[in-house]
This record gives sequence, C-alpha cells and structure tokens, in this order.
Amino acid sequence: MHERPAAFRILLVEDDAPLASMVADFLRPHGFDVAIEPRGDAAQERIAREQPDAVVLDVNLPGLDGFSLCQAVRASYRGAILMLTARGEELDEVLGLEAGADDYMAKPVRPRALLARLRSHLRRATPAEETSLPIRVGGLVVDAARRVVELDGQPVELTTAEFDVLYLLAQQAGRPLSRRQLYEHIHGVGFDILDRSIDLRISRLRRKLDDDPARPQRIKSVRGVGYLLSVES
Repeated sequence: MHERPAAFRILLVEDDAPLASMVADFLRPHGFDVAIEPRGDAAQERIAREQPDAVVLDVNLPGLDGFSLCQAVRASYRGAILMLTARGEELDEVLGLEAGADDYMAKPVRPRALLARLRSHLRRATPAEETSLPIRVGGLVVDAARRVVELDGQPVELTTAEFDVLYLLAQQAGRPLSRRQLYEHIHGVGFDILDRSIDLRISRLRRKLDDDPARPQRIKSVRGVGYLLSVES
C-alpha cells in the first residue's frame, strides 16, 4: 500500500472567522493541513514554533498587524508568506512586499486563485534534485538544491519570491527577461500589467546584493524589456 503524501501545513492568520473557515474548508480537500490563528501576536509565536510550509496573512489583525508580523518573522521564517490586502490598494501591496511578503492577493478572497498561488509557491520552494549544480556569476552563487545565495562567500538572506526571481535571472545570465516572463513564472498566472511586485522585488534584491539602485551593475534594467543579471558584475 502506498503511503499518502504528507499535506502541506498552512497557517491562516485571519480574524474574520467565517472567512477563515470558508478558506480552510476549501483548501483541506486539496492536500493542505490548515490551522487558523485570529491574532497577529499569537501568530508570531506560532510561526516561529511550528514553521508551517506557508502563511496566509491578513493585514488588519488584533494584537499585531500583518505588516509588522511579516517583518518580525521574515528573518527566521523561510516559508512563503502570502498577504491578503483590502480592496487591492497599491499602498498595502507595496508595504506587504517591503515587509518581506512573497505574494499578495486582494480581498474578497477567491479560493481557487489562492489555491493556485499556494501551489505555485510551494512547488518552487521544494528543493531541486541534489544533482543540480550551483550557478556562479562572478562573486554571486545561486544554489537551487539548497535554495541559498552567497555573494563573495557571504550568505544573502532572501525571501522565497526574491530567490525565485534571482534564480530565473541567473539561469539566463547576460540575457534579459521580460517582466511578463518573471511574473508568470513567479505567480503561475497571466501577467497583470499594473502589478509592481517584480519591480519591487528587483529593488529589494539590489539592496541585498549591494547593487547601487541609482547605477545598478549587477541586476540591470533593459528599457522596454525587463531585467538581466550582468555577467560582468
């Protein structure tokens, strides 16, 4: 008899009890073990202790708001964080990504779209085969098997989505990738021309890789196309 694969563990941080119950009931038959936490301060402790595979995080929470919670756990939590933003306001989306979220979705929650996003993030977060060789571009090393990045021998802490963007660029080092290519690979859905998440992640990557945002030499913008990882950096 074949053993059933272990379910992905999701912590849903949402104080709207009917919404949380609806989302959990939808995800569970699709292979997710969903726990619900209504308070931000309690969620901080649970994320640190339980290390779920992914966190779905509302912005407006009692105890600790979603932005502060995301920022507080980001350094020690390696899983995907998907934030739920009210009315799709751009400021919420920017703040969420700046706090370290990997993705965001506007309320009202569309369960099937949430399922697709979670599957996409968790699929990419699964370590590659051990035979995958690290990609080296100058002093930068991107190791997909261990999902780690080093710059001049020093580790660089990245979120799941930041790693995915950098890994895509490293695979095509010296050649530009469009925002559409990056977006559709990261999100697993069609390109949204108004979405700024790729640009924000590039901005965060530049800071973490000591790349001058005014005159970037490592991750360069290609006008009218997108971005490339320079092989001359």
